[in-house]
Amino acid sequence: MVKVVQPKSFLLKGGKKAVLLLHSFTSNTVDVKKLGRYLNQENYTCFAPLYEGHGLSSEQLLLTNPSDWRKSVEGGYQFLKNEGYQTIAVIGVSLGGIFALNVGQKLNVNGIVTMSVPYKRDVDMLKSRVLKYALTYKQLEGKGKEQISYELDHLKASSFNSLLQFKEYIDLTMEGLSRIEKSICILYGELDEVLYKESADYIYQNVSSESKSVKGYSNSRHLMTLGEDQEEIQADILSFLNNLQW
Repeated sequence: MVKVVQPKSFLLKGGKKAVLLLHSFTSNTVDVKKLGRYLNQENYTCFAPLYEGHGLSSEQLLLTNPSDWRKSVEGGYQFLKNEGYQTIAVIGVSLGGIFALNVGQKLNVNGIVTMSVPYKRDVDMLKSRVLKYALTYKQLEGKGKEQISYELDHLKASSFNSLLQFKEYIDLTMEGLSRIEKSICILYGELDEVLYKESADYIYQNVSSESKSVKGYSNSRHLMTLGEDQEEIQADILSFLNNLQW
């Protein structure tokens, strides 16, 4: 058995302007590490919290729910506040983008960037995502085919109640979009599912922000921060941050 290295939250200290970086569902802070390093070189302080249950096995992930993940996000925001940062922008990929929108509705942020955000998701789709993650994780652990097959069958029979809560959380966040008034930058990959372009347009139409933009990237799939357009995306995000009212 191979021990999978546990990913961690990371803090990159820079200037007085802080950025909260939020990773995607079933993933970890590696999603936003390159972006964090890039922004940190431009004197932004960057903190990326690892959500509870993430970076662990799928079985452990399913023992947590969106409320636990949200607490990790809001804990990250509070961590920056406790460190003395008064101005904070929030940037998120996929589930992280949902959290960024939610934080933008509830907490005082200076700007919001979302990437690859779904404005709706059904439980079956989320379940298939967890099972795909489970397969990858078990392979990384070095388990044999029979053992993996047995464990996946067992996983399929377990409770996916947390995923139903996840779907409801997405719906609730989308219902509250009109509460967002801060500057927002909405990005999506044109090689991703069509849903994500629809989502980007939906968010753009429903936020109350006077300063808002939406942009698609022709060579990007879902995980935009690590794709072919990552340098252009980094530059666009930097430009957005530099133009905020801090």
